[in-house]
Amino acid sequence: MKSIDIVIVGGGPAGLAAAVAARKAGCDSILILERDGELGGILNQCIHNGFGLHTFKEELTGPEYAGRFIDQAMELNIDYKLNTMVMDISRDKVVTAMNRTDGMFQIQAKAVILAMGCRERPRGALNIPGYRPAGIFSAGTAQRLVNIEGYMPGREVVILGSGDIGLIMARRMTLEGAKVKVVAELMPYSGGLKRNIVQCLDDYGIPLKLSHTVVDIEGKEHITAVTIAEVGPDRKPIPGTEERYTCDTLLLSCGLIPENELSQSAGVEMSRITSGPVVNESLETNIPGVFACGNVLHVHDLVDYVSEEAARAGQNAVKYVKGELGTVSDSTKGRINLVATDGVRYTVPSTIDPDRMEENLTVRFRVGDVYKDSYVSVYFGDERVQHRKRQILAPGEMEQIIVKKQDLLARPDMDTITIKIEKD
Repeated sequence: MKSIDIVIVGGGPAGLAAAVAARKAGCDSILILERDGELGGILNQCIHNGFGLHTFKEELTGPEYAGRFIDQAMELNIDYKLNTMVMDISRDKVVTAMNRTDGMFQIQAKAVILAMGCRERPRGALNIPGYRPAGIFSAGTAQRLVNIEGYMPGREVVILGSGDIGLIMARRMTLEGAKVKVVAELMPYSGGLKRNIVQCLDDYGIPLKLSHTVVDIEGKEHITAVTIAEVGPDRKPIPGTEERYTCDTLLLSCGLIPENELSQSAGVEMSRITSGPVVNESLETNIPGVFACGNVLHVHDLVDYVSEEAARAGQNAVKYVKGELGTVSDSTKGRINLVATDGVRYTVPSTIDPDRMEENLTVRFRVGDVYKDSYVSVYFGDERVQHRKRQILAPGEMEQIIVKKQDLLARPDMDTITIKIEKD
């Protein structure tokens, strides 16, 4: 069995950034395992701009952004295997994978970085009534068909869900000559970035109907029409509010789910809120030497944040391999729990060991509703240490705070940090 210091599962933006950071931190033995036929992940089909403003201080398309990291990986001679499916990761970090060239093979890794990304929530999880006609696609599938395969899914389009991919595809289909009739969103707020609502819907006169869902699909062989209706606070359709739209295409953009079947089978502790691993300040899971980053950890809104987080995972994996990271104590002594409450849904990381953290630690989180003229408050124990006013907080936009190591070391008896939304 071959032994490699760091095995990275996934060659998308997270895996590439982790690999580049690990190499720059002094690790020579790195292998990326990617199931697709090329590096770059989902960015290869995201031909719109808006990437790289934080990382490269310029606006790039998805393929251009991925290309920057692929070029770095090539210059640093980082090994990778394409068309390779990872089948299993054991608790002692034996990675089992297969491809056409090598067949089934195993690698003993000293550290593993999980960077598998996320997938779209399928129609089966949405409980939409009607037959199963042709013409119903996830927004990401439609994006691949249009941008990579060169096929148009249809000409009259209804979109269910206002996630970022759905919003971007509303604009993309319009630019390709299709008529996007409406975007219906079950929740009373959009799941996408505000800038995408403006640039992809408002600029093209596409209506967004909040608190609406699809209640009927017409057509047996191919979709011919959909009916949407308003929903009440209980998310159930309100009789008498139905609107019928003729269409030949229905795109579903109803959320993303981290790809964590491998993580679960390896015994990684999972968060029921993010559907991703529970990690500490080093982005390390409950299995020592197994790290997670990017959309497999929690769904990000900006790829720049994915790259930044993945770089930390890569650097910490190198420290672990070199024995410089320090062991996680079995006891809870010295470990601080992050508590998300009063509007904050979760935090990444979930725990902090001040002795192992960097000088400044970025804690990212999302809120569970739309809040206007509210404060993001941070409590060290019972002491409020941050109280930042925000005009608007929305679930579609990721938030963050910075925690300083010196502040935590100055409070050796503190065991909780609470992040909440307050009105005053």
